[in-house]
Amino acid sequence: MSNKSSTKFLANFKYDFSASIVVFLVALPLCLGIALASGAPLFSGVIAGIVGGVVVTMLSGSPLGVSGPAAGLAVIVLGAIQELGAFETFLMAVVLAGAIQLILGFIKAGVIGYYFPSSVIKGMLSGIGIIIILKQIPHAFGYDKTSEAGFSFLQTEGNNTFFQLGHMLDMVSPGAIIIALVSLFILIVWDLPFMKKIPFMSVIPAPLLAVSAGIGLNLLFSSNASYALRPDQLVSIPVASSFSGFIGQFTLPDFSQVLNPQVLIVAVTIAVVASIETLLCVEATDKLDPQKRITPTNKELIAQGVGNMVSGLVGGLPVTQVIVRSSANIQAGGRTKTSAFLHGALLLICALSIASLLNLIPLASLAAILFVVGYKLTKPALFKAMYSMGRTQFIPFIVTIAGIVFIDLLMGIALGIAVAVLYILWNNYKIPYHFEAHEFEEGKPIRIQLSEDVSFLNKAGIMHTLQDLPDNVHVIIDGSKTQSMHPDVLEIINDFEENAKTRNIHLELIGVSHRGSKNPVEDLGRVVLKRAI
Repeated sequence: MSNKSSTKFLANFKYDFSASIVVFLVALPLCLGIALASGAPLFSGVIAGIVGGVVVTMLSGSPLGVSGPAAGLAVIVLGAIQELGAFETFLMAVVLAGAIQLILGFIKAGVIGYYFPSSVIKGMLSGIGIIIILKQIPHAFGYDKTSEAGFSFLQTEGNNTFFQLGHMLDMVSPGAIIIALVSLFILIVWDLPFMKKIPFMSVIPAPLLAVSAGIGLNLLFSSNASYALRPDQLVSIPVASSFSGFIGQFTLPDFSQVLNPQVLIVAVTIAVVASIETLLCVEATDKLDPQKRITPTNKELIAQGVGNMVSGLVGGLPVTQVIVRSSANIQAGGRTKTSAFLHGALLLICALSIASLLNLIPLASLAAILFVVGYKLTKPALFKAMYSMGRTQFIPFIVTIAGIVFIDLLMGIALGIAVAVLYILWNNYKIPYHFEAHEFEEGKPIRIQLSEDVSFLNKAGIMHTLQDLPDNVHVIIDGSKTQSMHPDVLEIINDFEENAKTRNIHLELIGVSHRGSKNPVEDLGRVVLKRAI
């Protein structure tokens, strides 16, 4: 390290170290909570947090981004583990997903996130938020049986998501409800403006306080049979008596499943969704950065790919860059990558030394944290904002949410994209070529202005417009601003030029070239005939 770099590191270290503690305290309960929501071993969430903090940070070009297990992948993870039948098989999919991300980074696919409609992306996150809330309600009531149906609406036994909400009322645990309510109260109050004005209050992360309150209440209730929590209502992380025992807790993937088609499908799904979520988070983090630094997206995909390969190899959940931790890092005063790295190191130390303390955390406290995470993903203000943007944005947004909640994640995204594409096709069909008869003024020419790029998607719209034109008029087709025109569209215009003569339409073409023959099909026929001779 050069003297200049060393001086810069020391100047920023006090800020980065302070921020790393805050991020660690925020990340620890979230790692456990997301693992719970994913139906994976809770320790796998901690592993993913360590890998995201240590491995990804070293390779990333993001100065303030923090990686770890993400709530946005919880739906996919839970469904994939149950579909593949074994956690070790799922880990193989995580390794392959990392390899795919690595390839995406090398082929410079860092702009992939910009090719998905924002309405669908927002709908995906909102749908995930609603699902997380619905699936955590039973844990808040003390009903901690994990459904085999995962995040799908329809369940294998013929019931649906709402059946479990009704069934939990027969197994209510007063202690779990009290812990969930107290934890939720702390999380809500701590986020109010007046609390942020109290200096020492703003230093203590709300998730840590909520978890601490949950541990305290759990210990308090332990002597009361009516309120005491059962072992299955608490976090359960293996406690290692030695370092070698700690290493033994890591899980290797099942390499024999590397060519399993189902594993490959899950791998592609994780790679695509994780990459999109990462790229969206990168954009948001860069906007929050006080220094307005720009993260190289291709380098970030490579870093995330290596991180997922490592995480899958040692038994961790998939990782992405996470906006909750990244924003906490920025708000806590982090300045460089050091804060993200140190938070990962602190997670490692915690897992090595105080795992027994973590096992006192009630699942009801983690459910309360996930309620807040889910709410932030699906705020009512987001629905209002999307509605104000018009139906071309709002309808794909709602369709995506409905598909995710009432079917599953992939079907919801597919339906949302399908609706968004239909709107694009419809707009290409009707704009700017549709002719309204009531707008026509006798004696004035009808001008049809072609756009800069006229693709085959415009064929139906142009043909419909030309067919609807009245007879005995002056028509101007203006292509002066057109840079490229699909041959099929040119053929339609050429055919209309011939048809216009029979309808007494005076056609004027501006910037539209015949490009040789008026019939491209005849041109092709002549070429083939000439070569044959």
